Amino acid sequence: QKRKPRPAKARKRKPPAKAPPSRPVPPGAAAPAAPAPPGPQAELTAARVALASGEWAAALSAGRRALMAQPDDPEILNATGVAAFHLGDPSEAQSLFETALAFDSGHAEARNNLGNLLRETGRLDDAEAAYRAVLARHPQHVDAGFNLGVLFEVAGRFADAEQAFNKVLALAPDHADARFHVGNIMKALNRLDEAVAAYDAVLRTRPGHADAATNKGAVLQELGKPVEALAAYGQALEIAPRHPAARYNRATLYQETGRPEAALAEYDILLATHPDHAGAQVNKAYALREMGRLDDALAASRAAIALAPDYDKAQVNLADLYLEMGDADKAASHAADYLRDHPGNTAMLAFQAIALNEIGDTARRDRLLDYDRLLRPQKIDPPAGYDTIAVFNRDLARHLRSHPSLIFSPASHATRHGRHSGELLVEPKGPVAALETTIHAAVDDYLATLSPEAETAFLARRGPKTRLSVWGVVMEDQGHQLPHIHPAAWLSGVYYPEIPELVRADDPDHQGWIEFGRAPGDFHAKAPAKVTLIRPAEGLMILFPSYLYHRTVPFHAPVERLSFAFDLLAGD
Repeated sequence: QKRKPRPAKARKRKPPAKAPPSRPVPPGAAAPAAPAPPGPQAELTAARVALASGEWAAALSAGRRALMAQPDDPEILNATGVAAFHLGDPSEAQSLFETALAFDSGHAEARNNLGNLLRETGRLDDAEAAYRAVLARHPQHVDAGFNLGVLFEVAGRFADAEQAFNKVLALAPDHADARFHVGNIMKALNRLDEAVAAYDAVLRTRPGHADAATNKGAVLQELGKPVEALAAYGQALEIAPRHPAARYNRATLYQETGRPEAALAEYDILLATHPDHAGAQVNKAYALREMGRLDDALAASRAAIALAPDYDKAQVNLADLYLEMGDADKAASHAADYLRDHPGNTAMLAFQAIALNEIGDTARRDRLLDYDRLLRPQKIDPPAGYDTIAVFNRDLARHLRSHPSLIFSPASHATRHGRHSGELLVEPKGPVAALETTIHAAVDDYLATLSPEAETAFLARRGPKTRLSVWGVVMEDQGHQLPHIHPAAWLSGVYYPEIPELVRADDPDHQGWIEFGRAPGDFHAKAPAKVTLIRPAEGLMILFPSYLYHRTVPFHAPVERLSFAFDLLAGD
């Protein structure tokens, strides 16, 4: 969890002199003066009490009164800055923190709080500098170390974040929040067994940590352990009965294990307390479809879109519901309407190809599925530092097989009978660094030579910046991938460093080949799909728009088939 700026502990000060004892006023004498207002230290105490109870306005008022009497006190400036920040005035808060530091450059809490403000307002480099300045003077400052870890995590610098949190844990072994964030980093890196261990450690230290129980359940669900995941969600809901993520995740688990009625009940409970939860409303509609209640599903789908009109999953599900109800024309027009307002949306472009095929509009379908122009298979040259592709492929295969993030058939991915890695563009990258450079060069060439006649609607998703994500798959006997797209990306690809001999050009079953154009069976399409197949080969890279459905044809042999997949995503 992110920490907001907080007040520093009071520095020890010399106590004020005691007032002389009062004396009775003689008859006829002037009345005594009114009691003097509280001094600046009493106001500071009042501000701290108000901050501790979340009374930000009262804290700000007390802090300002204290500053009128003592404008150069770093403690008062720091506490008042915290109050201003919580009240949504980062400019005043920053001014107060910087003024505190002008009077006391070594004031750790003011600089730590300034770092928090800079992080929350998106100035990550300046925030990092602030935290590091605190730690340079106070290496054992737990809060600054923790906040530095949060900053790295937010920025996607997971290796740096893990190191920062581990330093915190070395100083404070029972720091449950640092341990929780380590679990989240392990989860993000696909090191799922380590994530479970971290969440268990949190729950031993703080049994009431509902977020740790919820995230543990999510990891167990990903690992294909539904019974253990259900127990973890139950634990989270015992701690916090209205915890939205725990309730939602438990509902998805029921839905994934074929219990739509139980899922529907959970979604209704969640929506009663969080009526704007669009994900719950979307999945409720799908549960109703699974139960055959199509009219109710239609009403629920429209309710989901009313909550989140830009949510592509809700829009695609409604369009497919029209197909299920026998109205392909309405499905196609719904896709076109959404794409007018959301050009290049990957999920809807994929569905539009399905809908156009259903209504027989093969001309527009073929522009979207123009495989000759949009698919780009090419052999790559050895990258710098490698004499041959064979040596490069050997290093890639060794790196992938030994990667700590490899797990078997994760539930949220399309891989079956194979191991799937997490993000590979994290240190140590090893030979993936050379693959990264090769991918960027291939993408530049693809975009430069893309035929103007081609359907290029997917390029609207590109954006001014591009971020690359790379992961790997080690398929085993009966290994395959289900039909899927990459909805977060605009351009995708795959590279093959090691392919078994059974993947042959003369195989009528096309074992181990990659196929494009066949949508998943849970869409309600009836017309035959327009598909094409490409035979993988060692050293082959294939680029394709991310909206193209693709799958791997199963193969049957005790061998392994290795691939590196990648996505180009719109950067921040």
